[in-house]
Amino acid sequence: MIANRAIQASRGYATAAATSVKIPAVIHGIEGRYATALFTAASKKQALDVVDADLKTVKRVIEKDAKLREYLENPTINRIEKKDGVKQLLSAGKYSDLTKNFFDTLAENGRLYDTVKIINSYGSLMAANRGEVQVTITSAKELDAKDVAKVKGFLAKSSFITAKQTLIVSNKVNPSILGGLVVEFGDKTIDLSVSSKINKLNQLLHEAI
Repeated sequence: MIANRAIQASRGYATAAATSVKIPAVIHGIEGRYATALFTAASKKQALDVVDADLKTVKRVIEKDAKLREYLENPTINRIEKKDGVKQLLSAGKYSDLTKNFFDTLAENGRLYDTVKIINSYGSLMAANRGEVQVTITSAKELDAKDVAKVKGFLAKSSFITAKQTLIVSNKVNPSILGGLVVEFGDKTIDLSVSSKINKLNQLLHEAI
């Protein structure tokens, strides 16, 4: 019910079923529904990049102001008060009417506490629209550029990635995996970590006893 309300109550935003706009990726959750509705509306108005820039600016403002983020995420504050507060926030910059209306909708629906998640989801849609694939390589120690290039080259030649897609690779360090790599991209995970192999071995030993 909440998810339907997220779409139906949006001003000028269409449901995915009722539009010819091609959605480049499926983002789950309430934040995904809102982000997809905004992407659809922005695409129809040829304002995808404009809205993307607006949202990035809003996110930077929120990240720099802890009190503002607390204000947005506080569920005890009246919706009308929050709506006025957001209008004041947006009046301080040059934001598109589409962005302003969207934040009005979030305020009316009491979803401002999901602002950062929605912005991140919209960013994921934009990345997918540009053909970018976010790849996270987790290793026990930081990888050098040569090793990152090897993994990137392997994925680029695999059936998982098309010729039109661009890999955006980041390296995350997690000593608990002990060694090896965990590669995550899209909804796929390739777990080649030592800890995973040990867990599988332990499971086999447990089943054998």
